[in-house]
Amino acid sequence: MERVALITGITGQDGSYLAELLLEKGYQVHGLIRRASSFNTARIDHLYQDPHEKDVRLHLHHGDMTDGSALARLIRSIRPDEIYNLAAQSHVAVSFNQPEYTGDVDGIGVVRLLEAIREAEVPCRLYQAGTSEMFGNSPPPQNEDTALQPRSPYAAAKVYAYHLVRNYREAYGLYAVTGILFNHESPRRGETFVTRKVTRAVAAIVAGEQDRLYLGNLDAVRDWGHARDYVEAMWLMLQREEPRDFVVGTGEAHSIRELCEHAFGRVGLDWQRFVEVDPAYFRPTEVDQLRSDPSRVFAELDWKPRTTFGELIDEMVDADLQEAGMTLAAARARVAQRFPEAGQVQDA
Repeated sequence: MERVALITGITGQDGSYLAELLLEKGYQVHGLIRRASSFNTARIDHLYQDPHEKDVRLHLHHGDMTDGSALARLIRSIRPDEIYNLAAQSHVAVSFNQPEYTGDVDGIGVVRLLEAIREAEVPCRLYQAGTSEMFGNSPPPQNEDTALQPRSPYAAAKVYAYHLVRNYREAYGLYAVTGILFNHESPRRGETFVTRKVTRAVAAIVAGEQDRLYLGNLDAVRDWGHARDYVEAMWLMLQREEPRDFVVGTGEAHSIRELCEHAFGRVGLDWQRFVEVDPAYFRPTEVDQLRSDPSRVFAELDWKPRTTFGELIDEMVDADLQEAGMTLAAARARVAQRFPEAGQVQDA
């Protein structure tokens, strides 16, 4: 029989890649989307199927993590084999300004989902999206046994959800796991996240639409991978006979400075000419370095990232150039013309 999956947060970066993966594997995929006065489905528009057509395998439902009864009704109705909870207020800086909302969606929302699964009495497996931010300033490399020391409302809410998932697994026998994923990016990343902020700025500066890029802590170090690779690890976690939490990352780390150097270097620009530090972008409590120890996921799930840091940033820069109407070759030619002092353009 066809397997049925429910993805909360299907319109996000991870949700869109996961929907593609599950559809390729022959799943019936149901996605939870928030009701809005404007369409917010750009990342999954290429997957959309008119519900009046035959053999439709992608189904969208309006709902929200703040409405537990609606979650329970949906679960009873579609009877999913697997649930992937990717819905969240996932921006760390925003969580300092909206701590109550972040806690409601990212923390209490998970309790609502767990209770909905339990009350619906539908046998299914739950994947909960954790985050490396839960480790805070615990020394790297961080693995499944590293102490959790959250340093933002977002991270604290995710730690609460992590413990509740584990509690429901042990108390009620639910197959429920948390994937503690380190930073994962793509051309579909939200425009306010630092990787996409940088790659969009590269395209805008080349196009003459922007002069400066303002960033916060350039010394912050992160373990960056590709979201397309990481959603496969999510799926693998729910295919195990016994539930277990996993850390997912590359095991390598790079600073924001390195990110800027590589992204601007892709088109032949010196990042230091265009990037300025704005103290307004510093967080009240900073997390200095996040770098995974992914040995367990490598060994037990036979998973490894396929995309290197350099390949990831190149793909993101190229996609933002394309969105700005330029090929990489055209962008490099424009840089050579506008910034002749940049010298010979080299591949980054």
